[in-house]
Amino acid sequence: MSWARIEGDAYWICFAVAFLAVAVWESLHPKRESAAPAGRRWRNHGALLLVGAVCSALLIRISPVVLAANVASSRFGLLNKPWLPWLLRCALAVVLLDLLQYWIHWSFHHVPWLWRVHQVHHSDENYDVSTGARFHPVETLWSTGIHLGGVALLAPPPEAVFVAGLLTLILNFSAHANASLPNWVEMTVRRAFITPDLHRIHHSQDMLEQQRNLGQTFSWWDRFFGTYAPAASAEEGAFRTGLSGLESYDSLGIGFMLMEPFAKQKEPEVNPDPLA
Repeated sequence: MSWARIEGDAYWICFAVAFLAVAVWESLHPKRESAAPAGRRWRNHGALLLVGAVCSALLIRISPVVLAANVASSRFGLLNKPWLPWLLRCALAVVLLDLLQYWIHWSFHHVPWLWRVHQVHHSDENYDVSTGARFHPVETLWSTGIHLGGVALLAPPPEAVFVAGLLTLILNFSAHANASLPNWVEMTVRRAFITPDLHRIHHSQDMLEQQRNLGQTFSWWDRFFGTYAPAASAEEGAFRTGLSGLESYDSLGIGFMLMEPFAKQKEPEVNPDPLA
């Protein structure tokens, strides 16, 4: 089986379907009015995504699924033991890879130089599906490299890495939706998964709330590690996303997004929460 071909085709099909589905959802039932034209947001965030994809293609020559296929017979792997049932290995792989994503995200909020890179994602004042594509190339490279290291260590079934990757992609776009689920659906879904209302709190201008709801796919990591916030402290009308102090900048400019980590500006504290 050609995992490289299957993974690539499935990724971009899933990317397009998930993005467009969430875009339609938030267009029909927007949570908040956006102050910036959707066309410019999509174009510039798409350009940043393209830069990150090109950098990854040039510097990282292997994908997670292909790597999983290559290390399947490694004697050092943790999840390639034949005595473990295949379905259990797959389930553990999905869960453990998402736990790794939680700690990668935690590091971006607690390591100063990583926070400067991650600021690009958080400096978006108008939160919508395209925010899910707003990541600096350095963040993309760092996250991908750590993720590949996790795959090499676990040696999980390639099928599990494939499913985990698509699940992460779908949840990334849906979590950044400028929309909300019906209340009864929200209360049910958030028991296991990150929802738009949960992740929107993480994008609050309140620095304490930016330390909350760090999960990528599953919400139970935040509950377990004490970073879960069920609601924002501010009322809906007063709630703001983005980074305080950057209001005077054109945060949608492609130059701003690429150079923001290296700009001379006052750096916010990365961990103002004494309990985190």
